[in-house]
Amino acid sequence: MKYLQNLHACETNLLSLLQKCMKSKALKPGKQVHCCFLVSGVDMDFNSLSSKIIGLYASCGDIKSAKLMFHQTKNPSVFAYNWMISSLAFTGFYQHALGYFSLFQESRNVANKYTFESVLKACVGLVDFNKGREVHCVICKVGLGLGLEVGNGLVDMYWKCGCVRYARCVFDGMVERDVASWTSMICGCFSVGEVEGAFGLFEKMRLEGVEANEFTWNAMIAGCAREGDCDGVFALFCRMVKEGLVLDLVTWNAMISGFVQSQQTVEAVKLFKDMMVGGIRPNHVTVTAVLPACGLMDSVQRGKEIHGVIYRMELYMNVFVASALIDMYSKCGTVTGARNVFDTVPFKNVASWNAMIGCYGKHGMVDSAIQLFERMGTEGVQPNSVTLTCVLSACSHCGFVDKGLEIFRSMRKCYDLEASQEHYSCVVDLLCRFGRMDEAYDFVKEMPLAVTESIIGAFFNGCKLHNRRDLAKKIAEVLSKMETRRPGGFVTLSNICGAEEEWEESSKAKALNCNSFMVSTFCLACHSHMTYSMKLLQRTKIEMCYILVIIQPKDSSTVCLYDPNLS
Repeated sequence: MKYLQNLHACETNLLSLLQKCMKSKALKPGKQVHCCFLVSGVDMDFNSLSSKIIGLYASCGDIKSAKLMFHQTKNPSVFAYNWMISSLAFTGFYQHALGYFSLFQESRNVANKYTFESVLKACVGLVDFNKGREVHCVICKVGLGLGLEVGNGLVDMYWKCGCVRYARCVFDGMVERDVASWTSMICGCFSVGEVEGAFGLFEKMRLEGVEANEFTWNAMIAGCAREGDCDGVFALFCRMVKEGLVLDLVTWNAMISGFVQSQQTVEAVKLFKDMMVGGIRPNHVTVTAVLPACGLMDSVQRGKEIHGVIYRMELYMNVFVASALIDMYSKCGTVTGARNVFDTVPFKNVASWNAMIGCYGKHGMVDSAIQLFERMGTEGVQPNSVTLTCVLSACSHCGFVDKGLEIFRSMRKCYDLEASQEHYSCVVDLLCRFGRMDEAYDFVKEMPLAVTESIIGAFFNGCKLHNRRDLAKKIAEVLSKMETRRPGGFVTLSNICGAEEEWEESSKAKALNCNSFMVSTFCLACHSHMTYSMKLLQRTKIEMCYILVIIQPKDSSTVCLYDPNLS
């Protein structure tokens, strides 16, 4: 009896230690606690102990051990699933996070708000609007509604996936909204250039009694800066001072980042200097924001000056700063400088490796790119989808066709990665650049994913370059049956047929392009812009007729028939 009491006390103490290790993200002591549990012979399924150990490894970033423990657990709890999904989403393995969510749906567990917060972040990471919509449907199905956390996650997901209209619908339907909800919606408006909408929300938020915090102010400042509105930025700056708010480092970072994104590089660098002169010490976010300005200006001298500041302030230890430095040197054409940074940085993450591989690829040093990629495996660094895109792009630019195909085919088996549309685009470009058009045709035709504009464009350009009009026509027939039709590729096909003086085929390609295509042109007669809306009237195997509705100024409008053979 006394032995059992001692054992129970021991288990309680170990559980307390386990919680402390999780909270402080102490991996080594956490592993020691795990060993103690194993030695004591305690039932790992009791009290969801195995799920808590999964949480320990996941919270400490040891994804490999977390996966191993997860797959050894008979019935993982919702806690275990949440930790796996959130840790994978946080470390950039978004597809894997969604994979665990699929497993979760097959289990008997019921998802909670924390599950959906992490899943929506994975959708944002993949910029996958369709997957985000599916998750939204699941949220509705389980009856979670539009609570604060889930609602905020949905608003964030929709605008970051490029659908601000959906984000606004969710935002308007939320029963409760906090400052994060308003700030996210303001960012969404700025993302599509709706400056007036963003300012309208900013004022409405304050009228509803929600006080703007530093993130809201910084979102406003960064939004104006991204639009290149210097006057708007400084007006907000002055307004902050008037309202007694301290202009902290985050505000400076927002302004610098915004100006860089709007390619106002001179203003960004000037702000960085003003900040330094004002005695405000930059952090890793500041230098990561300003370094791309040097790349855009192609000024390696400015980049070296900022590199000096980074070294003096000991910011080079940060992996994101190292990646930004590598990227800056790469864009300025200094491969040696990029490699020096890569070799001297004490800690590297997958982004650092990606930046260096990308640098070699841009400068035609494919052997070095592939060597570095293979070295990742030997050093235990797991490549992600961006790594594979960098390597495939390097192979495409320098003619390493067979090596590129070998890497692409090994993605799932060797790296546990699913090929994305971007990877397929790289392979199509690789095959088309070097004349392997029949392979490219079969590859596009058998693609399991939706065909994108870049894939169509690469294929049609290859057909034009290698005089394979026959394949261009064949793939056009396949694409015409698909829902997604991209205008750019069909313009190229039309040009291929036009170059051969096959005007009938050229007009068919134009017709495919014009099914629901809006174009803007300039009318020399009246010196005003007009919009042409082409609507399909009738289509046969030989010809197509379109009606052209010309929307003119208010005092006149004309409707006329359009024959593609005459264009």
